Amino acid sequence: MTTLFDPIQLGAVGAANRILMAPLTRGRATRAHVPTPIMADYYAQRASAGLIISEATGISQQGLGWPYAPGIWSDEQVAAWQPVTQAVHDKGGKIVVQLWHMGRAVHSAVTGEQPVSASATAAPGDAHTYEGKQPYETARPLALEEIPGIIETYVRAAQNAIAAGFDGVQLHAANGYLIDEFLRDNSNFRDDIYGGSVENRVRLLREVTQAVADAIGADRVSVRLSPNGETQGVDDSDPATLFAAAADVLDAIGIAFLELREPGPDGSFGATDVPRQSPLIRQHFKGPLVLNSDYDAERAQADLASGLADAISFGRPLMANPDLVERLQDGAPLNPPQVMTTWYGPGVEGYTDYPTLEQEKAAA
Repeated sequence: MTTLFDPIQLGAVGAANRILMAPLTRGRATRAHVPTPIMADYYAQRASAGLIISEATGISQQGLGWPYAPGIWSDEQVAAWQPVTQAVHDKGGKIVVQLWHMGRAVHSAVTGEQPVSASATAAPGDAHTYEGKQPYETARPLALEEIPGIIETYVRAAQNAIAAGFDGVQLHAANGYLIDEFLRDNSNFRDDIYGGSVENRVRLLREVTQAVADAIGADRVSVRLSPNGETQGVDDSDPATLFAAAADVLDAIGIAFLELREPGPDGSFGATDVPRQSPLIRQHFKGPLVLNSDYDAERAQADLASGLADAISFGRPLMANPDLVERLQDGAPLNPPQVMTTWYGPGVEGYTDYPTLEQEKAAA
């Protein structure tokens, strides 16, 4: 029986186990979105995970509206990422960067310009800005002639990622951000080749993924989708048809793996009664399938054993337990995450100060 601790090949990346680190926004970069030395410590601490998927990382200033989140569009950012990837590799780990365009989920106070999206819509609620929370603004629809430039921005970011020492990239096509806004029918009202039919709405996902695969190799490209239920106001009336088509597209390109964030009715974030789409997607995507959201060891092992998943990505458990792999192997208790005010912000508190089992035993 396949276990969490068995190795797995994820495209070009050989992972020592099937416990992946899910992308987690942490806000420890500079105001210019340049990674900082503390980020090398944070990721190196978690290098025993089979593969680290980095926090969402901006491909451009236009698409990065989260204060103090990192980017990967400038030479300065690339240079600052290099010690991070080196620190992970020095510990024997593997790391890919998640490429992020937030679409309408930004604020001009952070980006300096009006948000862009598939259509003229606004996300619900408030955006995080350097001056505190502010209501989301109505996005302007991307003009048809702008879209090739958006695709090229993803390509440049992927090439920068390889230059920075990452083992590959993940395209963030989930959670109500730009690609997801094009995918789903309650945020995409276009009447051109990127709107209307499912085939048209998956076009941007296909074109971005294919362009990035052509640039760095499909075996170094993965994608994250959130196929069940509403997220940041983005939803679809027929997720089964849409995401089966998306899985077909990604399978044809031959990406390294597909990750699905699938909260359930009792999920800590984004709880939904919309059924998980992974059983259907499993029929359409033949590569490694990584599942995510509110997993514990027992449920993770069950989905591996059934063949539904090939690996599981853990978010908050790996945030609070840098040695999660060792703790799960030993059946040891887990540290709970510190208060949410420490999740996003400067400093070591709630970031690099979580103890390992070894440190706990030494202190006992």
